[in-house]
Amino acid sequence: MDNVQIIEKTISFVKQTLKEAEGGHDWFHIQRVFNNAMLIAKDETKASPLVVGLGALLHDIADSKFHQGDETIGPKIAQNFLESLAVQPSVIKQVVAIINNISFKGGNFKQTYQSLELHIVQDADRLDAIGAIGIARCFNYGGFKNRKLYDPEVSPNLQMSKEQYKNSQSPTINHFYEKLLQLKDRMNTETGKRIAEKRHAFMELYLEQFYAEIEGER
Repeated sequence: MDNVQIIEKTISFVKQTLKEAEGGHDWFHIQRVFNNAMLIAKDETKASPLVVGLGALLHDIADSKFHQGDETIGPKIAQNFLESLAVQPSVIKQVVAIINNISFKGGNFKQTYQSLELHIVQDADRLDAIGAIGIARCFNYGGFKNRKLYDPEVSPNLQMSKEQYKNSQSPTINHFYEKLLQLKDRMNTETGKRIAEKRHAFMELYLEQFYAEIEGER
């Protein structure tokens, strides 16, 4: 089976697996991350397109947020699927490592694995968390978790541990400060950084308007 067929079969598998997923983590999120990743990979010519593509397609195959915080399910599903396609063990190992290390996890998580392919997929995923789509996804997930939109009595916590971040129930607007606004400066690639600048500026403009409306602008 050649690389094109492997990618095609993976796309079909992900579409089927995530057909009932929450709107911010569904197939269309995966598709956007995949497209972002392949765009960045064009400028990072030393990266393996196959590893980047598979990492992007499978990075949220079983997000721990929707599996009682279990971070082992996604990597297992991905590994079993790729083994069923007889993908090279070295490729599978890299893809599983991407899935295990891609998440933000409160921003204070020490990432021990590094690779160019991880950096590309991580940037692609983070780009989908900011800008217009990022804002939509943020409030969609907040609604899914029945969180408040805004509460001036609850301040953002920028020093959360991984466990605190996973279990946080803070208002959705706090998530901008606890994660989204931090992502621009955490981009790995030059392409990711360039795209993130524009999306970050859009979020800042959105927050300016949000608070103006909270105060009853005239």
